[in-house]
Amino acid sequence: MGPSVPGGALSGRSLPAEAVKDIVPNRVMTWNLCNPCDASNLDRAAEIAAQAPQVIGVQEACARDVDKIRDYLEAYHGLVYHVAYGTVLQNWGRCGGAPWNPGGFGQAILSAAPMTDPVKAEYPEGGSEDRGYLAVTTEVGGRSVRVFNTHLAQRRQEEFREGQIRVLAAEVGRHERAVVVGDFNAVPDAAELDPLWALATDADPQCRPATGGTCEPTTDWRSKFDYVFLRGIAPIDHRVVRTRYSDHDMLYSDLDVT
Repeated sequence: MGPSVPGGALSGRSLPAEAVKDIVPNRVMTWNLCNPCDASNLDRAAEIAAQAPQVIGVQEACARDVDKIRDYLEAYHGLVYHVAYGTVLQNWGRCGGAPWNPGGFGQAILSAAPMTDPVKAEYPEGGSEDRGYLAVTTEVGGRSVRVFNTHLAQRRQEEFREGQIRVLAAEVGRHERAVVVGDFNAVPDAAELDPLWALATDADPQCRPATGGTCEPTTDWRSKFDYVFLRGIAPIDHRVVRTRYSDHDMLYSDLDVT
């Protein structure tokens, strides 16, 4: 887990009720922040605040950027989030810092409710860059839910994604109720996603492997690479939110966790 602010304050403190009054309690979102991209964390925080999800998984995230986004969400929007980090590598080129102390790069989960039982895992084979997943237990719609956030190998590395999905699906299958978000770098009918489709459904009821053409795109190159997969949970609504601050759009779903 780790500190949620640059000053080192722990992320597990109590949340004042007035700070979370605008958060949508059953909304889960995913967003690849794009790195390297010329976007300010103040703008990123404003984009997130406009949707006010209960839980958001971000990918291509530098830990220092997540710290700042979290601070801006509280300072400028009154939204208080706990943070869990899924750093998979230390990278000076992507995340800055001193050459001997580069910033952490990977996934992160922000949740309005406390998070427990964090698991940070790197896939045995990442492809051209280390990849992994982050899992936590937190609250969505008033119920306890296991949430996974992942970023799979790059577009033309199907053989690596196939192995990564097998690892991820084995963990997801251990839970009766789970949400899996992330950038999968694969379209819905890509064969490597089959093990996850066998366990979960997309938040968009019209999006299925056999009908990939009906899935709304989530990237600037008009492909669907970003997902909110649901296991044991029903979707109420979903939306792709266009943004100029990344080459991936934000995707969220409002869920019926009962």
